[in-house]
Amino acid sequence: MTKNVIPKDLLPVGYIGLGIMGAPMVRNLLHGGAPVHVWARRLEQAQKLVGDGAIAEDTLASLVARVRVLFLNVSDTPDVEGLMRDDGGILSHATPGLIVVDHSTIDPMRTRVIAERAREAGVGFVDAPVSGGERGAIEGTLTLMLGGAEADVERVRPLLNLVGKTLTHVGDSGAGQIAKACNQLIIGETLIAIGEAFALAEAADVDPARVRKALLGGFAGSRVMELHGQRLLDDEFVPGFMTHLHAKDMGIVANTAAALGLDLSGVDRVRAALSRAIEAGHAYDDSTILARYCCPDR
Repeated sequence: MTKNVIPKDLLPVGYIGLGIMGAPMVRNLLHGGAPVHVWARRLEQAQKLVGDGAIAEDTLASLVARVRVLFLNVSDTPDVEGLMRDDGGILSHATPGLIVVDHSTIDPMRTRVIAERAREAGVGFVDAPVSGGERGAIEGTLTLMLGGAEADVERVRPLLNLVGKTLTHVGDSGAGQIAKACNQLIIGETLIAIGEAFALAEAADVDPARVRKALLGGFAGSRVMELHGQRLLDDEFVPGFMTHLHAKDMGIVANTAAALGLDLSGVDRVRAALSRAIEAGHAYDDSTILARYCCPDR
């Protein structure tokens, strides 16, 4: 196996967004030999990673000044826009040649605008949303969907290899976010289908666990059926990916579809199930719970 060598002109790197996904991704960068500077609005979040070898910066300006590649892993589109474009934000302090890699899941159309503003400032921008949940972040086996200039994507690939197992350059800026929207749509609609299948089995007095076992051997088998189907049977909803974040992502899917003139009725069903789950108090449970709310009259 070819050793992953990190070119010196990529180092050190910076990281903003040290939550359930970001913190283990920082650790994998550190374990792979990359010096990592971190910053958070709440200093204690950054300090938690100092014991792993990260260097905590007091200000966003000092972080940007010290790094060659800057990773973002925050909650929503306005967070990325604020970090990048606000007065005193990343573009205010960046020197030409910096590359920003955004692991957040945000609006694809607005990503294109962010990337264009970055290019105007001489800063590269790669949208790199991920799939694989907390376990994938911890194990370094995430799937990365990449959008941006090919030169920028290839330049940062040695760093991305430390956090992900499957890296696909989907296309120009925003293409990675489109792929992530498709990912969230498919997972959401598959969970609705599993919820309905289990409801059908139960209504007919058939054990849904046995139904799942039978289906895994055929064309209806999938990773969602394998992993999330078992979560449903076990009532195990410790979050790998929280329900309120899936709801946010499905809002992005709906808005993107509307902007492109598409009527995706399945998206509406997923969003309705997520809303019912959140109203029932499951905002911070794993989003697999939405399958329980697939049928309004259950």
